[in-house]
Amino acid sequence: MLEFRGRESQMSGRARVKARGKAFSVEEGTPGQLGSSEPGSSGSGGSIAVLAGEDATQSCSGVGKSSPKYGFSVADSGYKVMDRGGRIRCTFQDMGVNTRQTMAHVKNTKTGSSGIPVKICTNLFGLWLPKDWQLYQYHVEFSPELGSRRLQLALLYSHTKFQLKAKAFDGATLFLTERLESNVTELSCETRRGEAVKITLTLVNQLPPGSPACIQVLNIIFKKILKKLSMYQIGRNFYSPSDPIEIPQHKLTLWPGFAVSVGQFENRVMLCADVSHKVLRNENVLEFMTAIYNSVDLARFAETCEKELLGLVVLTRYNNKTYRIDDIEWSVKPTDSFPKRDGTQISYEDYYKQKYDLAVSDLNQPMLVSQLKTKRGSDTVEPRVALLVPELCYLTGLSSQAIADFRLMRELAKETHLTPQSRQQRLSRLADNIQRNKDARLELETWGLQLGCQVSLTGRVVTSEKILMQDVIMPMSAGDWFRDMRNVRVMGVMPLENWLVMFSGRNSELAHNLMDCLRRVGGPMGFQIEYPKVVQVQESPAAFVRALRQHVNPELQLVLCVLPSNLKDSYDSIKKYLTLEHPIPSQCVLARTLSKQGMLMSVATKIAMQVICKIGGELWTVDVPLKSLMVVGIDVNKDAINKGTSVVGFVASTNIKLSRWFSRCVLQKSGTNMADCLKICMEGALNQWQKCNGQLPTRVIVYRDGVGDGQLKMVVDYEVPQLFSVLSECGGNHRPKLSVIVVRKRCLLRFFTEANRSLENAPIGTVIDTEATRPNWYDFFLISQLARQGTVNPTHYNVVYDDNGLKPEHMQRLTYKMCHLYYNWPGLIRVPAPCQYANKLTFLVGQSIHQEPRLELADKLFYL
Repeated sequence: MLEFRGRESQMSGRARVKARGKAFSVEEGTPGQLGSSEPGSSGSGGSIAVLAGEDATQSCSGVGKSSPKYGFSVADSGYKVMDRGGRIRCTFQDMGVNTRQTMAHVKNTKTGSSGIPVKICTNLFGLWLPKDWQLYQYHVEFSPELGSRRLQLALLYSHTKFQLKAKAFDGATLFLTERLESNVTELSCETRRGEAVKITLTLVNQLPPGSPACIQVLNIIFKKILKKLSMYQIGRNFYSPSDPIEIPQHKLTLWPGFAVSVGQFENRVMLCADVSHKVLRNENVLEFMTAIYNSVDLARFAETCEKELLGLVVLTRYNNKTYRIDDIEWSVKPTDSFPKRDGTQISYEDYYKQKYDLAVSDLNQPMLVSQLKTKRGSDTVEPRVALLVPELCYLTGLSSQAIADFRLMRELAKETHLTPQSRQQRLSRLADNIQRNKDARLELETWGLQLGCQVSLTGRVVTSEKILMQDVIMPMSAGDWFRDMRNVRVMGVMPLENWLVMFSGRNSELAHNLMDCLRRVGGPMGFQIEYPKVVQVQESPAAFVRALRQHVNPELQLVLCVLPSNLKDSYDSIKKYLTLEHPIPSQCVLARTLSKQGMLMSVATKIAMQVICKIGGELWTVDVPLKSLMVVGIDVNKDAINKGTSVVGFVASTNIKLSRWFSRCVLQKSGTNMADCLKICMEGALNQWQKCNGQLPTRVIVYRDGVGDGQLKMVVDYEVPQLFSVLSECGGNHRPKLSVIVVRKRCLLRFFTEANRSLENAPIGTVIDTEATRPNWYDFFLISQLARQGTVNPTHYNVVYDDNGLKPEHMQRLTYKMCHLYYNWPGLIRVPAPCQYANKLTFLVGQSIHQEPRLELADKLFYL
């Protein structure tokens, strides 16, 4: 048994202050709290808990609109989900955004015509509703007012008028599928104490199936259905602990499950379902802390624990809920007590024994602190926390060491990377289980719903692109032209004459072999490489930086470092120095990578390609008919160290061949994915374009990546006006035309084709712009990556603003072309190249540099 007592003085104060809250005046449930919906826990998982018949429910809705700005507008249906006190809890603005109505060229149709038609199978299921099905929204008032939501539910649901009806209620708003006789209905009832209560229901709205409020109710209905199939909600998805997949050699367990979502698609409401897996470690937090205890100095134990554990998500298997670790309370032990709801005291040890029949073996272990969301309807501003026993909390996800373990990841991939046929079989089994389960089927019938068959539709496969270097090549594979690169001269590159190579003593041979290979592969590519200045250093981050300070000068074109290990400190210190203090492009490579048998020439080819880009060269392009076109990529990520800081990456093309790029990276304190620095970034990009071309571009097309759920309206109302105003100020009456496209890599939809009585991935270049798209959006799906294993992920594109007036097929084809231009990979990628460049830029800054890079590097792809 470890002795953890007496570490209070060593803990970090930042999380402690945030998490203390009501740690010692808590309710029963999870010790430290009760009846709460924790961040990421398997509670209701939504803002409405919808139940049929006699069950308890919660829900709500309201109305609002947005006004036109800058010549465009968003029609927001404005349905908002509120808590019982009337405060907005969650907005469904993504569903309410109607950008298509402002674009005359796609008002009637957004479907392209070019390409080869192909029949597509999807993971969409038809959801059949009666012809006149709708929800009736009622405002509910109790007289006298009741403070208890449970009492409100009991009084309303016990009334004979509602006992057999499908209903959704949250204490303020009631949804019914059947209209009451009068617009205003008064009901009388009594509490158990004999107190008379009058309930007044006032009809507020009649909602069609496609309205945001109805869509939310339907989503929660299906969450309840999955619970009836003995599945548990973790985060947004549902999993089956009863069917675990064990990977004992790596001490991991996989829970199979599903992600489901009901939505209003082009012509009807449909259910989208996809397979999901939850990775659980067969290691509890106490075992993890014990391993740290045995591997570090006692003085650093508490600090190391907090560094490794804070922010991780754990699963408590006794109730299948997840919690985020916000702090470690070293002064509280399982033998300490907390107050139950009735005011009596009970120790954590006795609580778990009585409620779950679990014995806590180590009574000296500290407690984990998880900060919870504020209760609905609560006026308190104090944080609410749950105190958890480390011994009973199991780590979820994979550690960085596990991710670096090739064998482990290969074993996981066998279970999680399902083929289209295997995925289809699991989805068919889910649909069958819903139909066969009596309770699940009854839930559907009570609401008047019927689950239909899987949906098929027609997509189009656009023609393959020719890769343009100094010669035109048709790649051997449409998705990968790495082999073609070896004997073709790149589009343009200057000689590498003045560069520096640094390595430690034991890696001297590897470094010299690399230099020889670089010169050999560079010749056929048209890349002349002179012999560099060579510096041997000791194996420490400080030694590399000392050598840099001594040997770096402004005339250097490149610094190449052979790192002895993948220690992050070494990489970070080199990148910081060469990005902030002396802005020179740099290339780091691990000695382990160079030591792989028979791989050195392949590695040298990839390094040579990266070096060409970093010193200002151009590798290849594709034919883009639009001239004077600037393409922009924007992404936003979090800073790994500076909490509450966002890193905005902005990358824009600077020539008509789309082969040279300008970048800006700005750190902002908002802590959100909203970019408020786009004016200064766009001004810099336009100035650079004008400097290179002598005039402003005619068209600007912006691909905005990194937009989270519910943030679409923010992009339209806040970010697009920033871009629009800069173009108007710079161009005047000859303002460049603007298009803004939101890029979503994560979507539940999957698309397959049928071949030889089996399903396989849809081919590269497949475009889907019918049936699976949204009626209020100018959107389409594109498959632009080669999936050699598992199921391919389509990318969703939503054109939220467009005065370029390009035909849908031209916008789709341009987007496909842009997926060919990412110079870090000689093949197709999932997103347009500027998006991936912006992502690489924000990753470098957010993980290693934590400051804005020097502008001297803005015209080079230094972040590859």
